[in-house]
Order: sequence, then structure tokens, then C-alpha cells
Amino acid sequence: MSQDVEFLQRDPETRLAVRQRAGAGPGDGPGAGPGLVWFSGFGATMDGNKARALDEWAQAKGRPLTRFDYSGTGQSGGSWDRATIGQWRTDALDVLDEITAGPQILVGSSLGGWIALLAALARPGRVKALVLVAPAADLTETLIWDALPQHAREALMLDGRWTLPGSGGEKTEITRTMIEEGRNWLLLDEPIAIDCPVRILQGWQDRDVPWSHAVRLMESLNASDVRLELLKSGDHRLTQAGDLERLFSLIEDVS
Repeated sequence: MSQDVEFLQRDPETRLAVRQRAGAGPGDGPGAGPGLVWFSGFGATMDGNKARALDEWAQAKGRPLTRFDYSGTGQSGGSWDRATIGQWRTDALDVLDEITAGPQILVGSSLGGWIALLAALARPGRVKALVLVAPAADLTETLIWDALPQHAREALMLDGRWTLPGSGGEKTEITRTMIEEGRNWLLLDEPIAIDCPVRILQGWQDRDVPWSHAVRLMESLNASDVRLELLKSGDHRLTQAGDLERLFSLIEDVS
């Protein structure tokens, strides 16, 4: 059974929606081990398919799991129009600092991979390992801005927003504020000072975050214990039963 939503009050007008599952605890068999924190993808929520599958796995294994919605998404407060990478990084750090205790494994999907990397850089003493699914580091610049045709860039700068179609038919609104502020948090142009174990699960057929992007991240990480698992039949979502089993296996590997 999924956990009830709780709220972390940030200020009088903003609160973060959180679901937290307690583990069996150290010494109680399968629940022994670090906690897990789930970081959702771009525009996704803590109740997406992979997040719910991870919750079911954590329940079966007796593992503690924390999920949350970024500001401006899902059940959290705030406006998407004012959402930025820096704000979502702050959301992640607030959850780590105020909701979780002890060492954590950060599990991030797509955009959530970028936010998890930023959180690990800010709280190295709290992060035991990273497990990243099609990690979209530098998403706003490398995968969005650099890929936009000139007319879309002009419209985004003039109107302050642009609707981005996804490979699965979904549409997501991109704001000028998000693009410009995201440049404060770019990682891939220099070594990334993360030394904990990192596991990356990537689909060969991913049209949103190509496998070459995961290789670039792997090359940028300082950590030596880094492994990239490339699934030839996998797409960006990686929600097939076999994909999820590989995700859970990677979590066990760094636990």
C-alpha cells in the first residue's frame, strides 16, 4: 500500500508533497541498508509508473523510501511558471535534510538524475550511492536549448515560453526563466566532484536522452566506481518488467 501524502512546509505559500515509507530497520533482515530517495523526471510526479514500481519493491524488501513532488508539480505548491533547476535542487536538499536520516541512495530518472547529482554534490556526507535512469544532466541547455530550431529559440525568448513535444506524444511547457537559470547548474563541461558509487541504466532506443549523453556523464564523473548498463531494446521510459528488474538489481548492487 502506498504511503499517505505528507507536506513539508517551506513558507506560508509553498509546501512540498512527500510520501515516506519506513523500512524494517538495521538488523531486521531484508530492510537492513541505506534509505532510498526517488527523484522524478521532467514534469513527472512521485506517483509515476517507475516511482510506484520502486515503492512496491521497497515495501517487499523492507527498504525505506522517500518520494516527493518538485515545486510547481504534482501535489506540491508553487507555480510551474517560476520553476527552476535551482528551486528543484533546493526542494531535494530540504527533503534530504528534514525528511530523511542517515545515508541515502539517490535514485533519479531523467531530469531527476540531474537533480540527484546536484544534491550529491551539496550533501556528499549523506549520499551512499547514485542510481540514475537515463540521466538528463544539463537538460535545459544540452538537450533542450541546443536542440531547438532558431524559430523556437526566438519565440521562447520573446514570449517567455515554448511548448516542447516529447517522443511519447506528451507536451511540456518550457520557460525562458527555466532555461536561463539552468545555466547556473551545468555540470558536464568540467569534472564532477562525486566520489560515491554510481550506476546508470540507459536505453539504446532513447530518443529524449541519447545513450551518448550517459557516456558523456560517465566520462565527467570523478568517481571510479561507475557502471553504465545499456539496454538495447530500452526506450526513455524503461518501465517494462525487465527494465525495472535491472533498476532494482542496480540498487541492490550499491546497497
